Parts: sequence; C-alpha cells; structure tokens
Amino acid sequence: MDTSVDTRSRGTIPVPLLLVLALLASVAPFGIDLYLAAFPRMAVDLETSDTAIQLTLTTFLLGLAAGQLIFGPVSDRWGRRGPLLTGSAVFIAASLLAAFAPTISVLLAARLLQGLSAAAGMVIGRAVIADLATGRAAARAFSLMMIVGGVAPVVAPLLGSLLVDAIHWRGILGVLVGLAVAMLAGSAVMVRESLPRERRGTSGNAGFRALRSRAYLSPTLTLVFSFGVLMAYISASPFLYQSVIGMSAVGYGLMFALNALGLVLSSAAASRLLHRAEPRRVLTGGVLWLVAASAVLLAMALLPIGVALLPVPIFFAVSALGFILGPATAIALDAVPGAAGTGSAVLGATQFGLAAVVSPLVSVGDGHSAVPMAITIAVLAVIAAIPCLNATEKVRK
Repeated sequence: MDTSVDTRSRGTIPVPLLLVLALLASVAPFGIDLYLAAFPRMAVDLETSDTAIQLTLTTFLLGLAAGQLIFGPVSDRWGRRGPLLTGSAVFIAASLLAAFAPTISVLLAARLLQGLSAAAGMVIGRAVIADLATGRAAARAFSLMMIVGGVAPVVAPLLGSLLVDAIHWRGILGVLVGLAVAMLAGSAVMVRESLPRERRGTSGNAGFRALRSRAYLSPTLTLVFSFGVLMAYISASPFLYQSVIGMSAVGYGLMFALNALGLVLSSAAASRLLHRAEPRRVLTGGVLWLVAASAVLLAMALLPIGVALLPVPIFFAVSALGFILGPATAIALDAVPGAAGTGSAVLGATQFGLAAVVSPLVSVGDGHSAVPMAITIAVLAVIAAIPCLNATEKVRK
C-alpha cells in the first residue's frame, strides 16, 4: 500500500485564514444550539406545537447534510471562492427570513435554507485546507479548527440562555444574521481562490474512484463513527448528568464545559504532536484511547458501583476525539486530491446522517440508566477502530 498520504506534507495555513475557516466551521453548532433555550417561547408566539418547533432543528440538519453534497462537487467544478461567497450571501438572507418569520411554515422553510447555505462554509472550508496543505500541515490545521469546534457547542447554548430574556427569540436568531455577515465578510477578505483553473473538474472518474478507495474510506469511516461517539454523548448528556447522576442544571453546564475543555486541550496537544509524528500514528493512538475509555465507561455502567464516577471515563472518551477528528480528516482528504470538495462533502454529510441515527439510541430504556448511552458509545468506538487499525496494519506490511 502506498504510504505517501501519510508521509508527504505541503504548505502551511496562515493564522488569519485559519480563523476565518474556523468561523465557517462554527456556523453549524451556533445554528443548532443558539436558540434551544427559546423553544417554549417560540411555540407560544407562533401558536404552534413543541413538535413543530423541534422540526426547525431537524430541517436545519437536513439542509446541512444536503447542502454539503451540493456545494462540495460544485466547488470542485467551479472553484472554492465563488460558491463560498454565494452560500454566505444566501445564509444572510435565510437568517433574516428566519428572524422575521411570521409563521411556523415560513420558519421551517427559512431553517432549511439556512442549513443548505451554511453547508457551503463547512464543506468548502475543509476543501480549502486540503488545497493548500497536506500531511502533517493539514492535520495540524484541522486539529486547530477542532479547538473552535469544541468551544462553539458550549458557548452557543449558554449564550442563548443568557440572551433569551433580553432580546427575545427573534433577537437570538438575529445573532445568526450577524454571524452570517461575519462569515461573508471574512470569506470575501481572507479566502482567496485555492483551486487553480487547471485543477477544476479534471479528476473525472479517477476522482470518484478515489472516493471508493480504501485510502479515503478507512479514515472517513473512522471519523464518522468517532463523531457519532461525540453526538451520542451530547444527546445523552442532559439526561445523564441531571436524571441519572443527579446534578443540578448548573452542575450539568459545568461538566459539559469541562468535557469541551478536554476536547480543546487534546486538539491543541494533537496539533503540537503532529510536528513530530505522522497523522496516521496520532490517529491510531487516539482510536486506541477512545476504545479503552469506552470500555471502561461500559463496564462502570453495567456494574453496580454507582454512577458518580461515570463522568471520568466520559471525559477521557471525549478528549480522545481531539487526536482523531483532525488527523482523520487530513488523511481522508489527502487521498482525494482531485476531488477534495466532493470528498469533504461526503465526509460531512455522512457525519450528520449518522448523528441523526445515533441521537435516539441513547434514550432507549426507562430513562434512568446510563447503559444505553454506554453501549452506543462502546459499539461506535469499536466500529471506528476497525478500519483504522486494519489500515495501520497494511501500512506496516
């Protein structure tokens, strides 16, 4: 097996550009989490059901998944900058429509359009990094982006809960308008075209064959199922910390912030480690760490030793992802240099598709046990490890 994907390294990403790309990546968690605290008020004001308000989140996620499959291939054919600016402009319009939506039907349509357009920043941001850097340099850039990715899901719901009384739910959705404007301005100023004309649309069948190759599929599957671990934890966390362990809402918020801090610190550590170690080696270590932490979590959930210590293996499981998500993304996109946009799209859409499946699994049972969550996380961790360890073994041979 050719190991060049792991060993070659080209280019560095300037810090200002990396910050803009991180902003693009933060759009999804802000779009998902920022307005959660306002759900009850939205249902009253729009004279609709709680279920209908929940659908505004579902439509956003569906748009986010579908939009990546649209903008990824389009950016491979027409370049990165044009589709990125178009998506950013549409995101502003969709965010304005959502903030001023007079009915639930208009809000649902606006949220779907928000998801579709927000996907441009996510998928093209990853493709830009893949255009400009490979190997360790790309892995470091993706790991640094994970720092923002780890902070945004904590900041967004906290910010929303603090603002809902002061600016109403429409004001909270208005914050997304500001984020959309910052996204467009940052893209216009900092993101230059990274895909030369001679490389656009030239991959053809070879590019799509690369998407079916083991070199791409192996890290992609590892990334997707590891991300599933994160979504399983996030979906179960309110129930786990408050209903099972018995913490207060404040205690839950602090534990959520602590785990996010673990992810941020491990992502920073992975970025530094990648100066000396190959991305695949860092990825393998992270996967083994994740499997071990998940096994301990499952054992503690099954054994009658009390639930008070469950936050410990959870912290280590979440922290392990900092050594997985960045390197796995870099290895996957290094394997499809002629179709980085499409590769990024498939990677991102599959992540959110699995997330939609995983979220209900953690609540199976009577609502007073951590076992469903622990089983889900352990199974996902093992599945994530299989392609990674198989690929590592083939490289050694």
